[in-house]
Amino acid sequence: MTAMTSSGPKADLHRYLKIAREALVWKLDGLSEYDVRRPLTPTGTNLLGLVKHLAGVELGYFGDTFGRPSGAPLPWLDDDAEPNADMWATPDESREQTVALYHRAWAHADATIEELPLDATGHVAWWPGDRNPVTLHLILVHVTTETHRHAGHADIVRELLDGAAGRHDRDRLPNAGDAPWWTGYHERLEQAARQAAGARPHDG
Repeated sequence: MTAMTSSGPKADLHRYLKIAREALVWKLDGLSEYDVRRPLTPTGTNLLGLVKHLAGVELGYFGDTFGRPSGAPLPWLDDDAEPNADMWATPDESREQTVALYHRAWAHADATIEELPLDATGHVAWWPGDRNPVTLHLILVHVTTETHRHAGHADIVRELLDGAAGRHDRDRLPNAGDAPWWTGYHERLEQAARQAAGARPHDG
């Protein structure tokens, strides 16, 4: 678990990035090979795909942007790759391989974050010219925000898979583990939504 200490703006941003990384990877724990890959939304959102996507995000933004390429092959990001190839893992891309790539991305990004000052400048090749140059500060905010956004996606996907909810380092859900309470809560929200919409309360 990431220590909750602070020693300045860069350390604060880095800590929150680490929290989001760990939360995302934890959402794979205890799931079958099928379930970590299952598309749970019409646009195909799936847990292992989120990990694969964010590995490429960190290697790009904290690597190439600052002239520090990782050397890791990412064929799904090539110009001739099929659309959304970074958002799902092929049968040949194992869970272990994908998570290991994400861990490699962490290490590469952490080195950049630790070695460069927040005002260090870089260039994001896939951004338009008017958004360049960039600073490490901006990229840290951007990637931390994106990682937390995808960790939220992972929360919903995992809950749809098996009902598991909450964070790996704490549980702030009321009545956690009390299935009857949550069933009643869900029903109350359904009735409130129907009443607000002018429909009759759902009778079950």
